[in-house]
Amino acid sequence: MSRPIQAHIDLSALQNNLRVARRHASSRIMAVVKANAYGHGLLRVAEALGEAEGFAMLDVRDAIALREAGFRQTILLLEGFFSADELPLIAEYELSTVIHSMHQLDMLDAYPRRSSLQVWLKINTGMNRLGFVPEQVPAAMEKLKSHPAVREITLMTHFSHADEAEGVADQLERFRSLTATYRAPRSLANSAALLRYPSSHSEWVRPGIMLYGASPFADTSAQQLGLRPVMTLSSGVISVRDVKAGDRIGYAGLFRAGTTMRIGTVACGYADGYPRHAPTGTPVLVNGQRTRTLGRVSMDMLGVDLSGIADADVGSRVTLWGAGLPVEDVASSAGTVSYELMCALTARVPIVAD
Repeated sequence: MSRPIQAHIDLSALQNNLRVARRHASSRIMAVVKANAYGHGLLRVAEALGEAEGFAMLDVRDAIALREAGFRQTILLLEGFFSADELPLIAEYELSTVIHSMHQLDMLDAYPRRSSLQVWLKINTGMNRLGFVPEQVPAAMEKLKSHPAVREITLMTHFSHADEAEGVADQLERFRSLTATYRAPRSLANSAALLRYPSSHSEWVRPGIMLYGASPFADTSAQQLGLRPVMTLSSGVISVRDVKAGDRIGYAGLFRAGTTMRIGTVACGYADGYPRHAPTGTPVLVNGQRTRTLGRVSMDMLGVDLSGIADADVGSRVTLWGAGLPVEDVASSAGTVSYELMCALTARVPIVAD
């Protein structure tokens, strides 16, 4: 028998979450599938989201893989090109590319083909990662408009606080002021803005985390938003034992039993992608009942509290996150975000999709 851990990918949940995005926005949808579709598998996710008008990712090789698999939608490289050598591939496979820096504009000047590139000009409206600062925007826009290699321009920015109380108003106003005189498609809204700020939608929206069934908000659950979890990470109990008061569990003995307890060991650890820093008390389901982790997560195993779960035994199913246990709950307990948990799933975990 194989180790009991697996990740189940619910493709119907992906399609449901795409429908939720459409109910909120009439814009064209650019589904964000970077990081191997947030750990869910690029090709299987793209197929399930085949009704989206576009896909966004980082690596030109992944973009080419989608083209060669038959996807004809707009495919956007979110960080653009990293060397001039990528430009012929971008043109050959009809990819769209972000341009966010003068360095990329300089590389574009060395590219000889005419009217071959669809570019997205990224404007820094306050995120301060990538993008042209306001003073650079007019010159960058004029250069792209007159550049012989450029066929089409889309304007874009990225919100830093769409999922928080501060919202998008300041960045949205800055973007509108900077682009008011330009006739070009626009793209601003991530998942949080798509769901909460209709005024930010423009021609393209870029949902990411919501497509995978997780809420972008701390104060609103995925279920409240109509989203369904796509990834369920599950495993099994491989050992059960009784411990007495004072016994310690796991490396460094971080958990000490305060009374007689029944505990289980689960075949899942940080080598599978479960967060090592998840503390005692991180929620898990055993036979569908909510309980908690105990002690330090090790490479291949973690401890769980079986007290009060009368039918728990070796072989009992354990849900680490997903159906019945929102990934956001686990992430919050572990002091991280749902994105990290899903993206961290390692290659040794078998994936079943249906």
